Amino acid sequence: MAEETPQDNAPSAAPSAPKAIFRVPATGILAVLFLAVCVTPVAFSLPGLQLLYLLPLGIGAWVVRTRTTADADGLTVRTLFGKRALPWESLKGLSLTEKSKVVAVLGDDTKVALPAVRTRHLPVLSLVSGGRLADPSGQLAEEE
Repeated sequence: MAEETPQDNAPSAAPSAPKAIFRVPATGILAVLFLAVCVTPVAFSLPGLQLLYLLPLGIGAWVVRTRTTADADGLTVRTLFGKRALPWESLKGLSLTEKSKVVAVLGDDTKVALPAVRTRHLPVLSLVSGGRLADPSGQLAEEE
Protein backbone atom coordinates (compact mmCIF):
# COMPACT_ATOMS: atom_id res chain seq x y z
CA MET A 1 0.00 0.00 0.00
CA ALA A 2 1.20 3.45 -0.86
CA GLU A 3 1.31 6.16 1.76
CA GLU A 4 -0.85 9.21 1.24
CA THR A 5 1.04 12.46 1.04
CA PRO A 6 -0.46 15.87 1.81
CA GLN A 7 -0.46 16.70 -1.91
CA ASP A 8 -2.86 13.80 -2.60
CA ASN A 9 -5.62 15.36 -0.51
CA ALA A 10 -5.15 18.88 -1.86
CA PRO A 11 -7.79 20.20 -4.24
CA SER A 12 -6.76 19.70 -7.85
CA ALA A 13 -7.71 23.16 -9.07
CA ALA A 14 -9.04 26.42 -7.75
CA PRO A 15 -12.79 26.92 -8.18
CA SER A 16 -13.44 28.44 -11.57
CA ALA A 17 -15.60 31.43 -12.36
CA PRO A 18 -19.10 30.72 -13.65
CA LYS A 19 -19.46 30.06 -17.35
CA ALA A 20 -22.59 29.68 -19.46
CA ILE A 21 -22.83 28.24 -22.97
CA PHE A 22 -25.93 28.92 -25.06
CA ARG A 23 -26.27 26.56 -28.04
CA VAL A 24 -28.79 25.62 -30.67
CA PRO A 25 -30.54 22.53 -29.21
CA ALA A 26 -28.84 19.27 -30.20
CA THR A 27 -32.19 17.89 -31.34
CA GLY A 28 -31.62 19.99 -34.44
CA ILE A 29 -29.34 17.18 -35.61
CA LEU A 30 -32.44 14.96 -35.82
CA ALA A 31 -34.01 17.44 -38.23
CA VAL A 32 -30.80 17.38 -40.29
CA LEU A 33 -30.89 13.57 -40.46
CA PHE A 34 -34.56 13.64 -41.45
CA LEU A 35 -33.77 16.17 -44.18
CA ALA A 36 -30.96 13.95 -45.48
CA VAL A 37 -33.33 10.98 -45.67
CA CYS A 38 -35.93 13.07 -47.50
CA VAL A 39 -33.35 14.36 -49.99
CA THR A 40 -32.11 10.85 -50.87
CA PRO A 41 -34.78 9.89 -53.47
CA VAL A 42 -34.36 13.20 -55.30
CA ALA A 43 -30.57 13.15 -55.05
CA PHE A 44 -30.31 9.84 -56.88
CA SER A 45 -32.97 10.52 -59.51
CA LEU A 46 -30.60 12.42 -61.81
CA PRO A 47 -26.81 12.65 -62.01
CA GLY A 48 -25.45 15.71 -60.23
CA LEU A 49 -28.33 16.10 -57.79
CA GLN A 50 -26.16 14.55 -55.08
CA LEU A 51 -25.14 18.15 -54.43
CA LEU A 52 -28.45 18.44 -52.56
CA TYR A 53 -26.70 16.71 -49.66
CA LEU A 54 -24.79 19.95 -49.11
CA LEU A 55 -27.96 21.47 -47.65
CA PRO A 56 -28.25 19.08 -44.66
CA LEU A 57 -24.48 19.21 -44.21
CA GLY A 58 -24.52 23.01 -44.01
CA ILE A 59 -27.43 23.06 -41.59
CA GLY A 60 -25.72 20.41 -39.45
CA ALA A 61 -22.52 22.45 -39.32
CA TRP A 62 -24.55 25.50 -38.28
CA VAL A 63 -26.27 23.56 -35.45
CA VAL A 64 -22.97 22.23 -34.12
CA ARG A 65 -20.91 25.40 -34.43
CA THR A 66 -23.24 28.29 -33.53
CA ARG A 67 -23.15 29.32 -29.86
CA THR A 68 -22.69 32.14 -27.38
CA THR A 69 -20.37 31.67 -24.41
CA ALA A 70 -20.47 33.95 -21.38
CA ASP A 71 -17.71 33.93 -18.79
CA ALA A 72 -15.95 36.33 -16.42
CA ASP A 73 -14.09 38.00 -19.32
CA GLY A 74 -17.13 38.68 -21.50
CA LEU A 75 -19.16 37.16 -24.29
CA THR A 76 -17.82 35.05 -27.14
CA VAL A 77 -20.08 34.82 -30.17
CA ARG A 78 -19.35 31.93 -32.51
CA THR A 79 -21.12 31.67 -35.84
CA LEU A 80 -20.73 29.31 -38.77
CA PHE A 81 -17.87 31.29 -40.30
CA GLY A 82 -16.41 33.37 -37.49
CA LYS A 83 -15.83 34.12 -33.84
CA ARG A 84 -15.99 37.43 -31.99
CA ALA A 85 -15.02 38.25 -28.42
CA LEU A 86 -16.98 40.97 -26.63
CA PRO A 87 -15.42 42.03 -23.31
CA TRP A 88 -17.90 43.18 -20.66
CA GLU A 89 -16.27 46.64 -20.69
CA SER A 90 -17.11 47.13 -24.39
CA LEU A 91 -20.82 46.43 -23.87
CA LYS A 92 -23.19 49.34 -23.51
CA GLY A 93 -26.09 46.99 -22.81
CA LEU A 94 -28.41 44.41 -24.26
CA SER A 95 -31.34 44.94 -26.60
CA LEU A 96 -34.32 42.69 -27.20
CA THR A 97 -35.90 41.97 -30.57
CA GLU A 98 -39.54 41.25 -31.30
CA LYS A 99 -38.84 37.51 -31.39
CA SER A 100 -37.31 37.43 -27.87
CA LYS A 101 -33.78 37.34 -29.22
CA VAL A 102 -31.03 39.20 -27.40
CA VAL A 103 -28.62 41.56 -29.15
CA ALA A 104 -25.49 43.04 -27.57
CA VAL A 105 -25.09 46.80 -28.03
CA LEU A 106 -21.47 47.96 -28.04
CA GLY A 107 -20.14 51.33 -26.95
CA ASP A 108 -20.23 52.69 -30.51
CA ASP A 109 -23.92 51.63 -30.86
CA THR A 110 -23.17 48.70 -33.16
CA LYS A 111 -25.32 45.66 -32.53
CA VAL A 112 -24.09 42.07 -32.40
CA ALA A 113 -26.63 39.24 -32.44
CA LEU A 114 -26.15 36.67 -29.68
CA PRO A 115 -27.04 33.28 -31.18
CA ALA A 116 -29.21 30.98 -29.05
CA VAL A 117 -29.65 33.60 -26.29
CA ARG A 118 -33.26 34.42 -25.42
CA THR A 119 -34.90 36.66 -22.82
CA ARG A 120 -35.24 33.73 -20.41
CA HIS A 121 -31.42 33.59 -20.27
CA LEU A 122 -30.99 37.15 -18.97
CA PRO A 123 -30.73 36.14 -15.28
CA VAL A 124 -27.95 33.70 -16.20
CA LEU A 125 -26.09 36.42 -18.13
CA SER A 126 -26.45 38.76 -15.16
CA LEU A 127 -25.04 36.13 -12.81
CA VAL A 128 -22.09 35.26 -15.05
CA SER A 129 -21.26 38.93 -15.69
CA GLY A 130 -20.75 39.47 -11.99
CA GLY A 131 -23.32 42.27 -11.81
CA ARG A 132 -22.06 44.21 -14.85
CA LEU A 133 -25.39 43.46 -16.53
CA ALA A 134 -28.53 44.07 -14.52
CA ASP A 135 -31.16 41.34 -14.26
CA PRO A 136 -34.36 42.89 -15.63
CA SER A 137 -36.51 39.98 -14.42
CA GLY A 138 -35.60 40.47 -10.75
CA GLN A 139 -35.20 36.71 -10.20
CA LEU A 140 -31.72 37.04 -8.72
CA ALA A 141 -32.88 39.68 -6.22
CA GLU A 142 -35.66 37.35 -4.99
CA GLU A 143 -33.19 34.51 -4.35
CA GLU A 144 -30.92 36.69 -2.20
